[in-house]
Amino acid sequence: MADEKTALLNPGKNRAFARSVSHAQDELQGFRTWLKWLCVDQSNPWTAALSWFVFVGFAIVVPALSHFVLACADCDSLHNRPYDAVAQLSLSGVAALSFICLSGFVRQYGLRRFLFFDKLCDESETVRKGYTKQFNRSMKLLFIFVLPCFAAESAYKIWWYSSGGTRIPFLGNVIVSNTVACILELCSWFYRTVVFYLVCVLFRLICYLQILRLQDFAQVFQVDSDVESVLREHLRIRRHLRIISHRYRSFILFALIFITASQFASLLMTTRSSADVNIYHTGELAVCSLSLLAGLLILLRSATRITHKAQAVTCLAAKWHVCATIDSFDTAETETPVARVSDEQIFTASSDGSSDLDDVGDEEDELDNSKFLPAYAFSTISFQKRQALVTYFENNRAGITIYGFMLDRTSLHTIFGIELSLVLWLLGKTVGIS
Repeated sequence: MADEKTALLNPGKNRAFARSVSHAQDELQGFRTWLKWLCVDQSNPWTAALSWFVFVGFAIVVPALSHFVLACADCDSLHNRPYDAVAQLSLSGVAALSFICLSGFVRQYGLRRFLFFDKLCDESETVRKGYTKQFNRSMKLLFIFVLPCFAAESAYKIWWYSSGGTRIPFLGNVIVSNTVACILELCSWFYRTVVFYLVCVLFRLICYLQILRLQDFAQVFQVDSDVESVLREHLRIRRHLRIISHRYRSFILFALIFITASQFASLLMTTRSSADVNIYHTGELAVCSLSLLAGLLILLRSATRITHKAQAVTCLAAKWHVCATIDSFDTAETETPVARVSDEQIFTASSDGSSDLDDVGDEEDELDNSKFLPAYAFSTISFQKRQALVTYFENNRAGITIYGFMLDRTSLHTIFGIELSLVLWLLGKTVGIS
């Protein structure tokens, strides 16, 4: 009886709980199928054990065998692989970081909670449809990044094995052995790259949900809203951004450090005086570096984009405050009709942006635009409340943070400056650039 009474008193909470419970026919059914095919599904102990077994095999055992057993030391100049160790360590290290983080996410939060599907019941229809549409095309986006690099890697591996890169008949026949070894290496490369891109694409997906919520939140300045409801919604968005930052901060930081170290190791080995740089030797290293940098750019772009959108709320709130203040003063002023009409004509002529909006294109949205806002607020919200809300936005900027450091465009400029300084220092030590 007490449980029934609690259920009647808290119907919204029960609906939210029912929403967070997974079932076989929910919107994650297709995504779970992809995870099973990619051998990263950990929904039960059996699939988790299989997932770890495949990870150890493709991320550790196969690359180790490829480097220490299959790579012949007495090959000709075309089939020698002097940069194989850097490429294998880079991919395996990033794949291990991605797999461990993804396993922790799914084990600790569950797939629905990690992807914020349990919170969609509190969002508008626009946010739900937009997020579901983006979620459905996430796997397509994943393979758009993976397949071109995989095609290049496949072409290199097929050439290397078919032209006599190794002649170790570990299966009794050279052709069969080379075929099996080539397939294993390609599967290992594909698996490690997919795991890394999967975590990056999921981070992009979660950030896209927050952008949709911010765009939906911007609509409160278009209608007659009270300060308390605006503040509560912004606090909820900030809380979700803090949750995302807390979950992904370790992955972003270590991915940045590891990929940076990998690229500097590649640069050091290819710019030394004894390095033999050609497409046959550095082709695989170039494909590996391109894959890692593309994934890192997905992370940084998604983080800075959501931070930019979150901080654009301050500009929008200030513009809302100014428009409401101007309109309230125009209503209160007692001036001659001639002067007022003249002022309105000047104001209208100077603020007509119909021609400018055609030139802007898609660069403006609900959060960041140059349009005037309808001043509904002056009739219900006092100047002091609006000013307090704007002050709150100015002093409580939201966004993705890494251990307290805001990941915005300024941070990207700082990272680029540090990387460029290190590159120039390294080139000065190897090729003599000063």
